[in-house]
This record gives sequence, C-alpha cells and structure tokens, in this order.
Amino acid sequence: MYDYLVVGSGLFGSIFAHEARKVGKSVLVMDKRPHIGGNCYTENRDGVDVHTYGPHIFHTSDERIWKYVNQFATFNHYVNRPKVNYKGKIYSFPINLMTLQQLWDVTTPAEASRKLEEVRVPCANPRNLEEWILSQVGREVYETFIRGYTMKQWKRDPKDLPSFIIKRLPIRLTYDDNYFEDPYQGIPIGGYTKIFEGLLQGVDTALGEDFFADRQKWENRAKSVVFTGKIDEYFGYSCGELDYRTLNFEHHAQAGDYQGVAVVNYTEADIPYTRITEHKHFQVQDVHKIKNTVWTKEFPAEWNRDAVPYYPINDEKNNSIYSQYKEMAKNESNVIFGGRLAEYKYYDMHQVVGSALQKSRKVLGV
Repeated sequence: MYDYLVVGSGLFGSIFAHEARKVGKSVLVMDKRPHIGGNCYTENRDGVDVHTYGPHIFHTSDERIWKYVNQFATFNHYVNRPKVNYKGKIYSFPINLMTLQQLWDVTTPAEASRKLEEVRVPCANPRNLEEWILSQVGREVYETFIRGYTMKQWKRDPKDLPSFIIKRLPIRLTYDDNYFEDPYQGIPIGGYTKIFEGLLQGVDTALGEDFFADRQKWENRAKSVVFTGKIDEYFGYSCGELDYRTLNFEHHAQAGDYQGVAVVNYTEADIPYTRITEHKHFQVQDVHKIKNTVWTKEFPAEWNRDAVPYYPINDEKNNSIYSQYKEMAKNESNVIFGGRLAEYKYYDMHQVVGSALQKSRKVLGV
C-alpha cells in the first residue's frame, strides 16, 4: 500500500508527489490522460515545443518559487508581448501608451491621462467587469479590446462577471508592453514536460486511468489521497455542478513563420476564436533556426461535465456551490484537496506551485 495516491499529474499533484518522495514516502500518481503534466503538457513537433492545451508563460515575483522550478529546467528569457487584431488592425497589448497612440494619436503620458479622463464612465462602486473597465478606460477601449473577447472567452456577458478577472490586465501610461510585471519570467527550454519528468522521476505513475471508473480500487491502494480534480465530481455533484470554462484547439503546421509573434488576440465578437498561438516564438533562444511552425486557434466551447475544465467561473452562483463542497471537504480526513479545480480558484502557475509547496510541507511536516 502506498502512503499517497495522487489523482492528477499537473503542477499541484506532481509537486506534492516530489516532495513526499523526498522524505521517503511511497507515492502513486495517476492521470486519466496518457501523459503527465496536465494542461501544462508540451510536445515537440519538428523542433517546435507545442503547448498542447494553450500557451503557458511562467512568471512570478517570488524568488523562492523561481528557484524551485529552475531545479528541473533551464528557463529562457521570453517576455510576453501579445498583440491584438481588431477589424484587421494590429494593436500593442496590454494597454499601454503605444496602444493609446494607435487609438487616439496621443504621444505622452500627460496627453493619454487627459484623454482617459475625458472618456472614463464614472462609477463610484463598480459591481461587475464591465462597470469596472469602463470606469478605467472608457467605451472605445472597452469595445476594441475587452467586450467581444470577454464574451467569447467566458461565454457570459461582461456584466455578469466579477471585476477581479479584468483587474489582472495591466493599464499603463508608458510604452512598457510587457504583460507581466514580475521580475522572473520565461519558458522552460525543451518545454514544460521536462519539468514534470524531473518532478516525477522515481515516482510510480499510472497513466490513462480514470479514478472515478473504479474509485474504491484506487482508494484502497493508499493510506491517503491527494485529489486535484474537480471537487464537485469528487462529491458526486451532490450540491450541484460547478461551471468551468472549456476550450477546443485547432492545430496547424506549415513551413516558415505564420504571424511573427507568439500570441495574437482576436477581440471581435463575431470571430469564433479568441487567439492564435504560434508556439516557436516562445523559443526565443533559437526561433530563427526553426524552419517549420505550428500555430493554434483557440475556441471557447460550451461547458459540460465531460469537457476538459480549464478555468473556474467564480461568480456568485458558483462560489456559493463551492462553499458547500469546501465544508464537505473538511470531513475528508484522509484526503488533501489542491490545485485550480479542487480549490475552485483561478490560480496562475506560480500560485499553484506556491500552494503545493505550502500544503505539502505542512502535511509532510518539513
């Protein structure tokens, strides 16, 4: 019998397994997919490290977390500078002085500040995503960059979404177009799968196995369970189903270069995909040496319980359902819940790493 059965080989599960093995615990990691790494999984196609489940850019301000992941791979110096395509015109993004220059022909921070003051829609107490962003940048910026993209991405009107989602978006009155403000940022050379191979080295794995297909069998194989899947599924949807954002991907390969940058967002509502990712541009160290290219269209899809859950939808209804499952989880003495799905939190990668390290070290007493 193992000390721990880890359900899910994404970041939380793999880090817990690694930390447990370091202190002499026996661990079995299982995943219903045929590969490790969860949604961070990358595979090499003709020299291109393809982010199979959408682009992942690691960034953090925590030196401890940065040093931790660098144990398992060397990171390049990729800086995320996506572009926006709106009605055939390319804009600098995230919103910065160049973006506002392209829209309004302003050239200085003072001019941009005056223009924003003119166009802002006053709102003393923004109650949702739309009200908050209108109060910051006005309707033209909202319509050009935010509204259509958000409606596609979340399958909801921006009026029905919490403002914290859009507060992640930088708005700058300088020409700084680096999406993230964290000092540590990059992509692992050789892809993210290399990190998971390092984390799970020496750990028993069972891939292509569904925990829920024979739950009792799997639970009987270990003293404790680390569960990183959907918390509502764990409890048999007894308090209702949680909503998640799901995606479909359409991969293409060709010679040469497709769009000249890693990510272009398509913000018009009537274009069915939200963005196109050209993966070789993440490999800044040797992008000019790669003769072929792989590019991916990302399509939002309607959620159903058999789809792949990518992002929790933390609106009032779903948070109320999750609070009931969170209370139930307290009674599961031999189960550790962790990660984006089990905690129903919109974690970035560095936040999952931090959460996994904190919880594993608390549980393992190290």
